[in-house]
Amino acid sequence: MSYQPQFPGLFSSDQGAVPAHHHDDSHALAATPKQMQYATALAAKTGAPLPKGIGADRVALSAWIDSHKPKPVEGRFANYPSSKQVAFAERIARVKRREVPRECFHDKTMMSRWIDGNKPR
Repeated sequence: MSYQPQFPGLFSSDQGAVPAHHHDDSHALAATPKQMQYATALAAKTGAPLPKGIGADRVALSAWIDSHKPKPVEGRFANYPSSKQVAFAERIARVKRREVPRECFHDKTMMSRWIDGNKPR
């Protein structure tokens, strides 16, 4: 015989859906220190001032960051690995005494997979 606990009202239909994020200021979480540090640096770089009191609401600060952060690179070389990624891969290749495959230099996803598969442990 097994014991099955009873939770009255747990799945009652009168409760309805509960929103994941409340927009009530009394329940807002404060921004993290890293979030504030990134937002401050972004504000200095773009010249856009941070709204007053935004540090008290993590969700609002995240929305501000998303609207002000630099857009991803587009164009012919958007899929190429970054110079830091290439340098890291070449350092790994020297340590492991092997070569980075040529096709990795034309696709950042392939380069990332090669790095993950060959990182010294």
